[in-house]
Amino acid sequence: MRIIGHRRPRDIGKLGPPTDAEQAWLLSFAHRRTGVPKGVFRYRTHEEANADWDRWNAKLVAETVVRK
Repeated sequence: MRIIGHRRPRDIGKLGPPTDAEQAWLLSFAHRRTGVPKGVFRYRTHEEANADWDRWNAKLVAETVVRK
């Protein structure tokens, strides 16, 4: 077997690795909810699907306001 070249670690770039504050900020996104129940939904029209989406978003916004 011949070896052509060598592996090099990927360059991180000028910015460098994320700071602790940036990692905490990214981790905060993991705790957010979409408000959409799990499952497969089938709709006859886009309007029906949009109505459900609007209802779920409105419920999530209302819950967020109550929590704050």
